[in-house]
Amino acid sequence: MSLSSSCGYKINFNVLSLLNLKSGMQRGTWLRLLLNILVDTGSSNFAVAGVPDADVTSYFNPELSSTYRSQGVEVTVKYSQGSWTGVLGTDVITMPKGLYGSYTINIATILESENFFLPGVKWHGILGLAYDALAKPSSSVETFFDSLVRQAKIPNIFSLQMCGAGLPVSGSGTNGGSLVLGGIEPSLYRGDVWYTPIKEEWYYQVEILKLEVGGQNLELDCREYNADKAIVDSGTTLLRLPEKVFSAVVQAIARTSLIQEFSSGFWTGSQLACWDRTEKPWSLFPKLSIYLRDENSSRSFRISILPQLYIQPILVIGDNLQCYRFGISSSTNALVIGATVMEGFYVIFDRAQRRVGFAVSPCAEADGSPVSEIEGPFTTADVASNCVSSVSFHEPVLWIASYALMSLCGVILLVLIVLLLIPPRCQHRYTDNDVVNDESSLVRHRWK
Repeated sequence: MSLSSSCGYKINFNVLSLLNLKSGMQRGTWLRLLLNILVDTGSSNFAVAGVPDADVTSYFNPELSSTYRSQGVEVTVKYSQGSWTGVLGTDVITMPKGLYGSYTINIATILESENFFLPGVKWHGILGLAYDALAKPSSSVETFFDSLVRQAKIPNIFSLQMCGAGLPVSGSGTNGGSLVLGGIEPSLYRGDVWYTPIKEEWYYQVEILKLEVGGQNLELDCREYNADKAIVDSGTTLLRLPEKVFSAVVQAIARTSLIQEFSSGFWTGSQLACWDRTEKPWSLFPKLSIYLRDENSSRSFRISILPQLYIQPILVIGDNLQCYRFGISSSTNALVIGATVMEGFYVIFDRAQRRVGFAVSPCAEADGSPVSEIEGPFTTADVASNCVSSVSFHEPVLWIASYALMSLCGVILLVLIVLLLIPPRCQHRYTDNDVVNDESSLVRHRWK
């Protein structure tokens, strides 16, 4: 089946996502294993539960597969919350529809985890769709999507529609959302698609120019929004903001909202806010807008979410109370456009042209009205020509640097030992100017 650049193979998913893993069994039969997989554009490993777990309803048993091949390599992946350890291997999969044929992919079987599979979760693994730079244990591990692009000859592009669990699904007829592999599905968006360049190919790193709350610019230096990176990550639940930006957003929302007094615990995520179920608290809060640089660097566009996306209903108490959480949190190392924002849009990851596209999603509606907007173009004359740090250290680069520094330290240590063994008359008497202070050997690893 041929595939044009305007369409792709669509997988509908419930709440998170759905993927069929089909592995060969002995005696030439097939084991059809239906697994719910978390689609994560902020990591790069494909991993599924490989042993029974109290919080997992299904798991993949590689011993039942005649096509599974263990690589005997242990792999550990850490996230901002949770981690897992497993064994890397390969197996043969088929897609539920569209991509006919069998494909050999790298798969990690999760043997141990911490805060990864949680009580009540409906998923059994994770599908990392970021670049191979983030793959563990090294970038030499071909990612799931790279394998499909190479073997199935599909275009190097995928797109994602995430429909909010707290909002009624309408318009597209999907339940939970869709993942489109190899193209774009026109029925999943409305209006125009706006593209922003991918600044670095590890995470899907983009450039944020400014934020507005209730139409008012936060007036921060644009570098604050990109400290130390700004990424589009479907595996992150909330909109995460660098601490200085988060503080400014909370102050602006509190100042703009119609609530005179509000608990600080609500903003930090430690408390819920509850209203009578007949009330609509969203009318009390302002719209939040994020400006992204356009492909034409002299222009920008803004994506906006209404309070229905960041004031999120999660708990009902009794017959009368509906409780909500704040869908924005602080971050120490990134601005993360997570599900809080992505649920309002159809997001296109155009790796071939190194860009991320946004269009309004039909399922982002509440009471028949859209809760997301895209507008543009706007001039960028009022912001810096570059809001992203020119120095970007990817994790593989950090590993290379650390090994190089360790080698250097080994050489220096060897020289010192030799000098100690040389008779004192041949030793050089060092002055203060000869002392080397190598602070660059302190390497900090960055985890998602």
